[in-house]
Amino acid sequence: MASNKYYYITKKGKDGDIIFLDYKKLTGYNVTPKNTVDYDGIEVNKLVIIKQSFIEKLLKKKIKRKLDLYLQIIADMIDDDTSSDDTALRETLNELTRYKDIVRSKYEKYLDERYIRLLYQKIEALEYELSSKLTTRMMYRSLYNQIYQDQIYYEDENISRKSR
Repeated sequence: MASNKYYYITKKGKDGDIIFLDYKKLTGYNVTPKNTVDYDGIEVNKLVIIKQSFIEKLLKKKIKRKLDLYLQIIADMIDDDTSSDDTALRETLNELTRYKDIVRSKYEKYLDERYIRLLYQKIEALEYELSSKLTTRMMYRSLYNQIYQDQIYYEDENISRKSR
């Protein structure tokens, strides 16, 4: 079995020395690559990014991709008036709330406060659209059920009476 080796890659250190790092004392953003491509070289299991500007760029790109995905899903759901199933709306609303919690717990310490406020405003706008669509559907459904029940009651009332 191969032994675990740790490498430290720097721009300045071209002398070929391997530096031992204590990862427990190293603070930064941890990335775990997916390793989907077979490669004969070094296999990376964990990557710690230390430079703050690189962390911000990476997280902003990751957040933008996820928000675009949620925006596309929500746009498809709002445009689709034919389905009367509320479970997809509820699941997406739950996923969006969970994503907001993930941002709060994992990403908030690496991003500046202004960007976080803007991000929360965007997420809350998406949540508002989903919840308003959900309440509109529920309101129309209850109105339809009430009209349908009144119609059945009216038909039953007319049938039960017999004139002489």
